[in-house]
Amino acid sequence: MLEVLEMTPPPPPPPQPRRHQPRGGGRKQPLQSSVAQPKAEAPQQPPPDGGKRCAGKRRGGRGRARPAEGPRPAPGPAVEPATRAVIGPPVPSKGLSFCRRPGFGTVGARCVVKANHFLAEIPDKDLTQYDVKITPEVTSRCVNRAIIAELVRLYRESDLGMRLPAYDGRKSLYTAGALPFDAREFVVRLTDEDSGTGVPPREREYRVVIKFAARADLHHLRQFIAGRQADAPQEAVQVLDIVLRELASQRYVAIGRSFYSPDIRRPQRLGDGLQSWCGFYQSLRPTQMGLSLNIDMSSTAFIEALPVIDFVAQILGKDVMSRPLSDANRIKIKKALRGVKVEVTHRENVRRKYRISGVTAQPTHELIFPIDDQMNMKSVVEYFKEMYGFTIQQSHLPCLMVGNQKKANYLPMEACKIVEGQRYTKRLNEKQITSLLKVTCQRPREKEMDILQTVHQNGYDQDPYAKEFGINISEKLTSVEARVLPAPWLKYHDAGKEKECLPQVGQWNMVNKKVINGGKVSHWACINFSRSVQETTARGFCQELAQMCQISGMEFNSEPVLPIYSARPDQVAKALKHVYNVALHKLKGKELELLLAILPDNNGALYGDIKRICETDLGLISQCCLTKHVFKISKQYLANVSLKINVKMGGRNTVLVDALSWRIPLVSDIPTIIFGADVTHPETGEDSSPSIAAVVASQDWPEVTKYAGLVCAQAHRQELIQDLYKTWHDPQRGTVTGGMVRELLISFRKATGQKPQRIIFYRDGVSEGQFYQVLLYELDAIRKACASLEPNYQPPVTFVVVQKRHHTRLFANNHKDRSSMDKSGNILPGTVVDSKICHPTEFDFYLCSHAGIQGTSRPAHYHVLWDENNFSADEMQTLTNNLCYTYARCTRSVSVVPPAYYAHLAAFRARFYMEPELSENHTSKSSSGTNGTSVKPLPAVKEKVKRVMFYC
Repeated sequence: MLEVLEMTPPPPPPPQPRRHQPRGGGRKQPLQSSVAQPKAEAPQQPPPDGGKRCAGKRRGGRGRARPAEGPRPAPGPAVEPATRAVIGPPVPSKGLSFCRRPGFGTVGARCVVKANHFLAEIPDKDLTQYDVKITPEVTSRCVNRAIIAELVRLYRESDLGMRLPAYDGRKSLYTAGALPFDAREFVVRLTDEDSGTGVPPREREYRVVIKFAARADLHHLRQFIAGRQADAPQEAVQVLDIVLRELASQRYVAIGRSFYSPDIRRPQRLGDGLQSWCGFYQSLRPTQMGLSLNIDMSSTAFIEALPVIDFVAQILGKDVMSRPLSDANRIKIKKALRGVKVEVTHRENVRRKYRISGVTAQPTHELIFPIDDQMNMKSVVEYFKEMYGFTIQQSHLPCLMVGNQKKANYLPMEACKIVEGQRYTKRLNEKQITSLLKVTCQRPREKEMDILQTVHQNGYDQDPYAKEFGINISEKLTSVEARVLPAPWLKYHDAGKEKECLPQVGQWNMVNKKVINGGKVSHWACINFSRSVQETTARGFCQELAQMCQISGMEFNSEPVLPIYSARPDQVAKALKHVYNVALHKLKGKELELLLAILPDNNGALYGDIKRICETDLGLISQCCLTKHVFKISKQYLANVSLKINVKMGGRNTVLVDALSWRIPLVSDIPTIIFGADVTHPETGEDSSPSIAAVVASQDWPEVTKYAGLVCAQAHRQELIQDLYKTWHDPQRGTVTGGMVRELLISFRKATGQKPQRIIFYRDGVSEGQFYQVLLYELDAIRKACASLEPNYQPPVTFVVVQKRHHTRLFANNHKDRSSMDKSGNILPGTVVDSKICHPTEFDFYLCSHAGIQGTSRPAHYHVLWDENNFSADEMQTLTNNLCYTYARCTRSVSVVPPAYYAHLAAFRARFYMEPELSENHTSKSSSGTNGTSVKPLPAVKEKVKRVMFYC
């Protein structure tokens, strides 16, 4: 029996999964679960290149090298030779290794699909790594590249022995074979590109020391690909990836692992001075077939290279530009332009560049500045006329401020143009997002052709760096054997005409069906926040929705507790509390069970305010509906809303037939709890907001359909979930144990009467570089949570990472064969791939569980990191695919397993719980994040709410 203990007993050694192999061939040590400090539990995993930054993460401007005038400089004196080293097979630094593949799946109809992976043939010879030290030190990777490019131009035919090195932009240089020296110093002179500060460019001298570091042994990479070695030799893969990125880095704007250019495809305007640039993603990765180059199309927002005056006009509108700016518009322009690089246009052949630091508070015609030490003043208008013969026409507009705060210079807006190639990193508005999605949304056939064209245009067969290193890239998409898993039968209520349903191509509907467990709504109310919706219209909509809920199988009272209440959006808190209290009084102490809210289509913060107040203050379940759906009532819309209401009221919509007949392998045999977990991080530019972690867990067995959810705030951009398990000291009770996993295990016990004897944990949002860290920390927390409930309670755990942010795409083998595709031209739902393009030894697979709607479907990538339950490939793939048909909010299979999807929804919902704005001096009770910063805890979700699927 599950017992809640005050003190945490030490957990026993964890059970060992059968198929885990120790890295490096030694005996595997059990993962310790009694470590006290989180930092000890999850040590920082060093980058695969031994501490150097990945080649793909480039930052900074685009430097341009200019060779120094005069005779070629002589190389510097030889430096003391370096100690020789060899990069051998990875040495296991931990006693933990990821789950090895248990075999390949066999279930499903076999087919062939094409993947955007291109086979890379690698040379037999070893590669050599050299350390690079540039003095004075340079922070810009682009300037570093310019220095090394100039060095190669000057010395390749002599001192470099005709070698053409590849450079990572930081501290490592790679060659195909050794250089004629172990260590040497070179002198390189470059003329700076304008820094944007107004300081004239000058020639700089750099001393570059190149020193032998190690040999990258490709033998171990071949052993790894062949499955004869457990650990990937990341250094060798890194070298080859840098080589293949070298030429693209010179041609295009590099952002992360993608490259962009206005020449790849014509840029499309997104509005407000932005445009989309097309580009491509490129990454080299080891797979079962060998090294594979993954190529995908990509688009992102750039600032359009417009005259600043036109950029401002796009944001504010041309009519606003004819008069002095209001304070609000000036602040708007200041935010849009701060940090943007511009070049002057009023000086004929001089195109000096500056970075904008702000805009002036006064219009240009009011600005004066001292021209000498005697503080003689001159106006900006006069200065530009006398100095440059430039007449400022728009003198009623403010000036741009450039340079630092101590000595800011003024530039008229009409004398500046935005420099091309600047990525827009702030948040896009809804209109811009829609425009960007239109650009990126491509049918599968179109995307496939664009990828093939990109590979052809990149011309890897003519790439001098690829030739130098002996790398050959195939120009054909990889053909992969796949299987289409069958859809599961779904059970509905026996009162409906259709008691069971077999989805067709990932879809079905509620016609002639009733939800298997209908919720009950006796007391409900409606608040209308939309001025354009009249009371009679709102009443008619509510009646239609109530009727649909009844048809779908719910017990739903046709009449609200009180008449529809109309309120202004800015009175949301007052309106919610008024309706809640009036209903409470009318029901003589009984609470409302459901609140319907009609919202304007553009409602700003209103939706979030309603959810925050209802779920953390009033303990009230709510359902929001937009005005456009109220006016145009659709049966499909009402059916989907009724599904959401049912699960929010504690009902179930459908259940797998196999679950009711106890036929799900490794779920039906013993009480099994399925977790989903995700962490959402603040948007780019928000450098202080906390990250939000969410964990959901199934609360019914054997159905595994209902999921309770918990959320918490944690340190900014912290990926490890801190509150899975925690202890703290209470003055009265001593050491107290808690955490999200512990609480959800207890609620499972209360709901089912049994303690979970198996745990399946789907973890969303983890990148490959974080696998070790997340598994070490979170698996340990799960074990501690279990052990805190009962001595020797250690149910076996399967830990699966779910990834959607990857660039593998799967295409039908024959686009003319309609039977091999869905209506959108995508591969069929249920298509699974676990060979050829997957990991050489570990347990992973790609699953496209959904039917495409528009664009190209993105399969989910599942990576089983730890498996104490010993799933076979078929068991894991079938379970994951079947669960995708149990998503509560629609009658379609979804693209990621529902527990991971629900965790994402819960984390997204919890961001509304944070106070909208906090002053800089705001203090509050806070918990400490792992990096020492304080994080304000989220307001608690009311017990009544968190027992149900409130986040749906």
